Amino acid sequence: MTLPRRLLLALPALTLPALTLPALTLPALTLPALTLPNPARAAGFPDRPVRLVVPFAPGGNADTVGRVLAPKLSEVLGQPVVVENRAGAAGNVAATAFARAKPDGYSLLLGSNGPLAVNPVIQANLGYDPVRDFAPLGLAVRTPNVLAVHKAVPAQNLAELLALAKAKPGQIACGSSGTGSTAHLAIETFNAMTGAGLQHVPYGSGGAMAPDLVAGNLEAGMTEISTALPLHREGAIRILGAGSAERLPVAPDIPTMEEQGVRGFRAAAFLGLVVPTGTPPDILAKLADAMAAAVADPPTRKRFEEMGSIMASREEATPAGFAAFLVRESAWTRAAAERAGLRPS
Repeated sequence: MTLPRRLLLALPALTLPALTLPALTLPALTLPALTLPNPARAAGFPDRPVRLVVPFAPGGNADTVGRVLAPKLSEVLGQPVVVENRAGAAGNVAATAFARAKPDGYSLLLGSNGPLAVNPVIQANLGYDPVRDFAPLGLAVRTPNVLAVHKAVPAQNLAELLALAKAKPGQIACGSSGTGSTAHLAIETFNAMTGAGLQHVPYGSGGAMAPDLVAGNLEAGMTEISTALPLHREGAIRILGAGSAERLPVAPDIPTMEEQGVRGFRAAAFLGLVVPTGTPPDILAKLADAMAAAVADPPTRKRFEEMGSIMASREEATPAGFAAFLVRESAWTRAAAERAGLRPS
Protein backbone atom coordinates (compact mmCIF):
# COMPACT_ATOMS: atom_id res chain seq x y z
CA MET A 1 0.00 0.00 0.00
CA THR A 2 1.39 3.41 -0.87
CA LEU A 3 0.69 6.09 1.76
CA PRO A 4 -0.17 9.60 0.67
CA ARG A 5 2.79 12.01 0.83
CA ARG A 6 0.86 14.21 3.34
CA LEU A 7 0.50 11.27 5.71
CA LEU A 8 4.16 10.24 5.30
CA LEU A 9 5.25 13.73 6.35
CA ALA A 10 3.05 13.53 9.43
CA LEU A 11 4.31 10.10 10.61
CA PRO A 12 7.35 11.25 12.65
CA ALA A 13 5.06 13.24 14.97
CA LEU A 14 2.65 10.36 15.58
CA THR A 15 2.83 7.79 18.33
CA LEU A 16 2.42 4.14 17.37
CA PRO A 17 -1.12 3.81 18.75
CA ALA A 18 -2.25 6.64 16.54
CA LEU A 19 -1.34 4.59 13.46
CA THR A 20 -4.32 2.35 14.14
CA LEU A 21 -6.79 5.21 13.73
CA PRO A 22 -8.47 5.81 10.37
CA ALA A 23 -6.48 8.22 8.28
CA LEU A 24 -9.51 10.48 7.80
CA THR A 25 -9.44 11.50 11.46
CA LEU A 26 -5.91 12.83 11.27
CA PRO A 27 -5.91 15.92 9.07
CA ALA A 28 -6.44 19.24 10.86
CA LEU A 29 -8.68 20.22 7.95
CA THR A 30 -11.59 18.50 9.68
CA LEU A 31 -11.68 21.32 12.27
CA PRO A 32 -11.85 24.48 10.15
CA ALA A 33 -11.46 27.87 11.76
CA LEU A 34 -14.63 28.91 9.91
CA THR A 35 -16.72 27.73 12.88
CA LEU A 36 -15.30 30.50 15.09
CA PRO A 37 -15.92 33.94 13.54
CA ASN A 38 -19.59 34.45 14.48
CA PRO A 39 -19.14 34.23 18.30
CA ALA A 40 -15.93 36.23 18.09
CA ARG A 41 -17.59 38.88 15.92
CA ALA A 42 -20.58 39.18 18.26
CA ALA A 43 -18.31 39.38 21.30
CA GLY A 44 -16.42 42.31 19.77
CA PHE A 45 -19.48 44.11 18.45
CA PRO A 46 -19.83 47.05 18.57
CA ASP A 47 -16.35 48.51 18.82
CA ARG A 48 -17.25 51.94 17.42
CA PRO A 49 -20.29 54.27 17.37
CA VAL A 50 -23.56 53.05 15.84
CA ARG A 51 -25.68 55.43 13.77
CA LEU A 52 -29.45 55.58 14.12
CA VAL A 53 -30.99 57.01 10.95
CA VAL A 54 -34.24 58.94 11.49
CA PRO A 55 -35.93 59.39 8.09
CA PHE A 56 -37.58 62.70 9.04
CA ALA A 57 -36.56 66.21 10.01
CA PRO A 58 -35.66 67.14 13.59
CA GLY A 59 -38.43 68.11 15.98
CA GLY A 60 -41.15 65.63 15.05
CA ASN A 61 -42.35 62.45 16.72
CA ALA A 62 -39.86 60.15 14.98
CA ASP A 63 -36.95 62.38 15.92
CA THR A 64 -38.12 62.52 19.55
CA VAL A 65 -38.54 58.74 19.75
CA GLY A 66 -35.11 58.20 18.23
CA ARG A 67 -33.48 60.54 20.72
CA VAL A 68 -35.22 58.86 23.65
CA LEU A 69 -34.17 55.39 22.47
CA ALA A 70 -30.57 56.26 21.62
CA PRO A 71 -29.18 56.73 25.17
CA LYS A 72 -30.57 53.41 26.39
CA LEU A 73 -29.34 51.57 23.29
CA SER A 74 -25.95 53.18 23.84
CA GLU A 75 -25.92 52.06 27.47
CA VAL A 76 -26.73 48.46 26.55
CA LEU A 77 -24.34 48.27 23.58
CA GLY A 78 -21.48 50.09 25.29
CA GLN A 79 -20.94 52.47 22.36
CA PRO A 80 -22.47 55.84 21.39
CA VAL A 81 -25.64 55.59 19.30
CA VAL A 82 -25.70 58.73 17.17
CA VAL A 83 -28.98 60.01 15.72
CA GLU A 84 -28.72 61.08 12.08
CA ASN A 85 -31.71 62.89 10.54
CA ARG A 86 -32.16 62.30 6.82
CA ALA A 87 -35.50 63.73 5.71
CA GLY A 88 -37.13 63.64 2.31
CA ALA A 89 -39.98 62.08 0.30
CA ALA A 90 -41.87 60.74 3.33
CA GLY A 91 -38.89 58.70 4.43
CA ASN A 92 -37.96 57.37 0.99
CA VAL A 93 -34.67 59.26 0.79
CA ALA A 94 -33.35 57.66 3.96
CA ALA A 95 -34.87 54.24 3.27
CA THR A 96 -33.43 54.04 -0.24
CA ALA A 97 -29.93 54.91 0.99
CA PHE A 98 -30.27 52.61 3.99
CA ALA A 99 -31.18 49.64 1.79
CA ARG A 100 -27.67 49.92 0.35
CA ALA A 101 -25.89 50.34 3.70
CA LYS A 102 -23.27 47.80 4.72
CA PRO A 103 -25.03 45.06 6.74
CA ASP A 104 -22.55 45.12 9.62
CA GLY A 105 -24.81 46.25 12.46
CA TYR A 106 -23.41 49.77 12.62
CA SER A 107 -26.43 51.31 10.85
CA LEU A 108 -29.97 51.22 12.26
CA LEU A 109 -33.09 52.72 10.69
CA LEU A 110 -35.96 54.00 12.79
CA GLY A 111 -38.65 52.57 10.53
CA SER A 112 -42.14 54.03 10.51
CA ASN A 113 -45.46 53.73 8.68
CA GLY A 114 -44.23 55.84 5.77
CA PRO A 115 -41.21 53.90 4.51
CA LEU A 116 -42.32 50.48 5.81
CA ALA A 117 -46.07 50.37 5.11
CA VAL A 118 -47.58 53.42 3.38
CA ASN A 119 -45.09 54.21 0.62
CA PRO A 120 -45.09 50.68 -0.83
CA VAL A 121 -48.87 51.02 -1.23
CA ILE A 122 -49.18 54.52 -2.69
CA GLN A 123 -45.88 54.98 -4.55
CA ALA A 124 -45.29 53.03 -7.73
CA ASN A 125 -41.50 53.27 -8.01
CA LEU A 126 -39.63 52.92 -4.74
CA GLY A 127 -35.88 52.65 -4.60
CA TYR A 128 -36.14 49.82 -2.09
CA ASP A 129 -38.32 46.91 -1.00
CA PRO A 130 -39.06 46.97 2.75
CA VAL A 131 -39.54 43.19 2.91
CA ARG A 132 -36.50 42.27 0.82
CA ASP A 133 -34.06 44.97 1.98
CA PHE A 134 -34.75 45.29 5.72
CA ALA A 135 -34.64 42.87 8.66
CA PRO A 136 -36.82 43.86 11.66
CA LEU A 137 -35.34 44.22 15.15
CA GLY A 138 -38.38 45.27 17.15
CA LEU A 139 -41.29 47.67 17.51
CA ALA A 140 -40.86 50.53 19.98
CA VAL A 141 -44.10 52.53 20.15
CA ARG A 142 -47.36 53.46 18.48
CA THR A 143 -48.23 57.15 18.76
CA PRO A 144 -51.83 58.14 17.95
CA ASN A 145 -52.48 60.95 15.51
CA VAL A 146 -54.66 63.86 16.55
CA LEU A 147 -56.54 66.47 14.56
CA ALA A 148 -55.80 69.96 15.85
CA VAL A 149 -56.75 73.50 14.83
CA HIS A 150 -55.27 76.94 15.34
CA LYS A 151 -56.61 78.62 18.46
CA ALA A 152 -58.49 81.22 16.40
CA VAL A 153 -60.50 78.62 14.47
CA PRO A 154 -64.09 78.73 15.80
CA ALA A 155 -64.42 74.98 16.32
CA GLN A 156 -64.42 73.32 19.72
CA ASN A 157 -65.07 69.77 18.47
CA LEU A 158 -65.25 67.70 15.31
CA ALA A 159 -68.91 68.47 14.64
CA GLU A 160 -68.17 72.22 14.61
CA LEU A 161 -65.11 71.71 12.40
CA LEU A 162 -67.16 69.68 9.92
CA ALA A 163 -69.82 72.39 9.85
CA LEU A 164 -67.12 74.99 9.18
CA ALA A 165 -65.54 72.85 6.45
CA LYS A 166 -68.86 72.37 4.69
CA ALA A 167 -69.57 76.09 4.88
CA LYS A 168 -66.31 76.83 3.05
CA PRO A 169 -65.62 73.67 1.03
CA GLY A 170 -62.02 72.99 0.08
CA GLN A 171 -60.74 76.05 1.91
CA ILE A 172 -59.42 74.58 5.16
CA ALA A 173 -55.74 73.70 4.87
CA CYS A 174 -54.59 70.77 6.99
CA GLY A 175 -50.88 70.14 7.43
CA SER A 176 -49.14 66.77 7.78
CA SER A 177 -45.64 65.41 8.19
CA GLY A 178 -45.39 64.73 4.47
CA THR A 179 -46.92 63.11 1.43
CA GLY A 180 -47.36 59.41 2.18
CA SER A 181 -47.00 59.85 5.93
CA THR A 182 -49.41 58.36 8.43
CA ALA A 183 -50.82 61.84 8.99
CA HIS A 184 -51.44 62.26 5.26
CA LEU A 185 -53.23 58.91 5.12
CA ALA A 186 -55.23 59.90 8.20
CA ILE A 187 -56.33 63.17 6.56
CA GLU A 188 -57.47 61.37 3.42
CA THR A 189 -59.25 58.72 5.48
CA PHE A 190 -60.95 61.41 7.57
CA ASN A 191 -62.06 63.20 4.40
CA ALA A 192 -63.41 59.95 2.94
CA MET A 193 -65.32 59.12 6.12
CA THR A 194 -66.75 62.58 6.80
CA GLY A 195 -66.74 64.55 3.54
CA ALA A 196 -64.73 67.30 5.29
CA GLY A 197 -62.69 68.17 2.20
CA LEU A 198 -59.60 69.27 4.18
CA GLN A 199 -56.81 70.35 1.83
CA HIS A 200 -53.62 68.44 2.50
CA VAL A 201 -50.42 70.50 2.93
CA PRO A 202 -47.28 68.32 3.32
CA TYR A 203 -44.27 69.25 5.47
CA GLY A 204 -41.02 67.46 6.25
CA SER A 205 -42.18 66.36 9.70
CA GLY A 206 -44.79 67.12 12.33
CA GLY A 207 -42.25 69.35 14.01
CA ALA A 208 -41.78 71.33 10.79
CA MET A 209 -45.53 71.71 10.37
CA ALA A 210 -46.25 72.82 13.96
CA PRO A 211 -44.87 76.41 13.72
CA ASP A 212 -47.20 77.21 10.80
CA LEU A 213 -50.15 75.79 12.72
CA VAL A 214 -49.25 77.86 15.78
CA ALA A 215 -48.79 80.98 13.63
CA GLY A 216 -52.16 80.51 11.95
CA ASN A 217 -50.70 79.90 8.49
CA LEU A 218 -52.59 76.61 8.68
CA GLU A 219 -56.07 76.28 10.09
CA ALA A 220 -55.67 72.60 10.93
CA GLY A 221 -53.05 69.90 11.28
CA MET A 222 -52.95 66.14 11.63
CA THR A 223 -49.96 65.03 13.65
CA GLU A 224 -48.80 62.76 16.46
CA ILE A 225 -50.05 63.62 19.92
CA SER A 226 -46.45 63.88 21.12
CA THR A 227 -46.00 66.93 18.86
CA ALA A 228 -49.41 68.51 19.46
CA LEU A 229 -50.01 67.96 23.18
CA PRO A 230 -47.51 70.54 24.54
CA LEU A 231 -48.94 73.16 22.18
CA HIS A 232 -52.49 72.20 23.18
CA ARG A 233 -51.61 72.61 26.85
CA GLU A 234 -50.11 76.03 26.14
CA GLY A 235 -53.30 77.11 24.39
CA ALA A 236 -51.54 77.76 21.07
CA ILE A 237 -53.62 75.09 19.29
CA ARG A 238 -56.69 73.03 20.13
CA ILE A 239 -56.79 69.26 19.73
CA LEU A 240 -60.28 68.22 18.61
CA GLY A 241 -59.94 64.44 18.48
CA ALA A 242 -57.53 61.53 18.78
CA GLY A 243 -57.15 58.55 16.46
CA SER A 244 -56.82 56.06 19.33
CA ALA A 245 -59.33 53.39 20.32
CA GLU A 246 -59.72 54.91 23.78
CA ARG A 247 -58.89 58.18 25.48
CA LEU A 248 -55.24 58.37 26.40
CA PRO A 249 -54.26 58.47 30.09
CA VAL A 250 -51.91 61.37 29.39
CA ALA A 251 -54.78 63.47 27.93
CA PRO A 252 -58.11 62.23 29.34
CA ASP A 253 -59.82 65.48 28.34
CA ILE A 254 -59.30 64.80 24.61
CA PRO A 255 -62.09 62.66 23.08
CA THR A 256 -61.42 60.12 20.38
CA MET A 257 -62.63 60.56 16.81
CA GLU A 258 -64.88 57.55 17.27
CA GLU A 259 -66.57 59.10 20.31
CA GLN A 260 -67.53 62.01 18.07
CA GLY A 261 -69.14 59.90 15.40
CA VAL A 262 -66.27 58.95 13.07
CA ARG A 263 -66.82 55.22 13.54
CA GLY A 264 -63.80 52.98 13.23
CA PHE A 265 -61.33 55.83 12.71
CA ARG A 266 -57.84 54.81 13.80
CA ALA A 267 -54.60 56.60 13.06
CA ALA A 268 -51.28 56.05 14.77
CA ALA A 269 -47.65 56.33 13.81
CA PHE A 270 -45.55 53.30 14.67
CA LEU A 271 -41.80 53.32 15.09
CA GLY A 272 -39.38 50.42 15.33
CA LEU A 273 -35.86 49.48 14.36
CA VAL A 274 -34.71 47.64 11.24
CA VAL A 275 -31.27 46.76 9.87
CA PRO A 276 -30.14 45.98 6.32
CA THR A 277 -30.87 42.45 5.19
CA GLY A 278 -27.72 40.35 5.40
CA THR A 279 -26.72 41.57 8.86
CA PRO A 280 -25.06 38.55 10.55
CA PRO A 281 -27.51 36.69 12.79
CA ASP A 282 -25.32 36.98 15.89
CA ILE A 283 -25.04 40.76 15.52
CA LEU A 284 -28.74 41.05 14.71
CA ALA A 285 -29.51 39.10 17.90
CA LYS A 286 -27.32 41.43 19.98
CA LEU A 287 -29.05 44.49 18.54
CA ALA A 288 -32.47 42.91 19.10
CA ASP A 289 -31.57 42.29 22.74
CA ALA A 290 -30.58 45.94 23.10
CA MET A 291 -33.87 47.02 21.53
CA ALA A 292 -35.90 44.79 23.85
CA ALA A 293 -33.99 46.15 26.85
CA ALA A 294 -34.69 49.74 25.80
CA VAL A 295 -38.42 49.09 25.38
CA ALA A 296 -38.59 47.33 28.77
CA ASP A 297 -36.63 50.05 30.59
CA PRO A 298 -38.99 51.76 33.11
CA PRO A 299 -37.64 55.33 32.70
CA THR A 300 -37.78 55.00 28.91
CA ARG A 301 -41.33 53.67 29.05
CA LYS A 302 -42.38 56.49 31.36
CA ARG A 303 -40.94 59.08 28.97
CA PHE A 304 -42.81 57.61 26.00
CA GLU A 305 -46.07 57.27 27.90
CA GLU A 306 -45.84 60.91 29.03
CA MET A 307 -45.66 61.80 25.33
CA GLY A 308 -48.91 59.92 24.70
CA SER A 309 -47.29 56.93 23.03
CA ILE A 310 -48.48 53.35 23.47
CA MET A 311 -45.59 50.99 24.24
CA ALA A 312 -44.95 47.86 22.19
CA SER A 313 -45.71 44.59 23.92
CA ARG A 314 -42.84 42.29 24.85
CA GLU A 315 -43.54 40.15 21.79
CA GLU A 316 -43.83 43.14 19.42
CA ALA A 317 -40.38 44.31 20.59
CA THR A 318 -38.76 41.17 19.09
CA PRO A 319 -37.76 40.57 15.45
CA ALA A 320 -40.50 37.96 14.95
CA GLY A 321 -43.12 40.06 16.71
CA PHE A 322 -42.27 43.17 14.72
CA ALA A 323 -42.32 41.18 11.48
CA ALA A 324 -45.83 39.91 12.28
CA PHE A 325 -46.90 43.44 13.24
CA LEU A 326 -45.68 44.78 9.89
CA VAL A 327 -47.74 42.19 8.01
CA ARG A 328 -50.89 43.32 9.85
CA GLU A 329 -50.05 47.01 9.51
CA SER A 330 -49.42 46.70 5.78
CA ALA A 331 -52.78 44.99 5.28
CA TRP A 332 -54.55 47.73 7.28
CA THR A 333 -52.70 50.43 5.33
CA ARG A 334 -53.66 48.94 1.99
CA ALA A 335 -57.32 48.82 3.02
CA ALA A 336 -57.18 52.39 4.37
CA ALA A 337 -55.55 53.67 1.18
CA GLU A 338 -58.22 52.01 -0.96
CA ARG A 339 -60.95 53.43 1.25
CA ALA A 340 -59.42 56.89 0.89
CA GLY A 341 -59.11 56.52 -2.88
CA LEU A 342 -55.30 56.60 -2.90
CA ARG A 343 -53.62 54.78 -5.78
CA PRO A 344 -49.95 54.14 -6.62
CA SER A 345 -48.44 57.07 -8.48
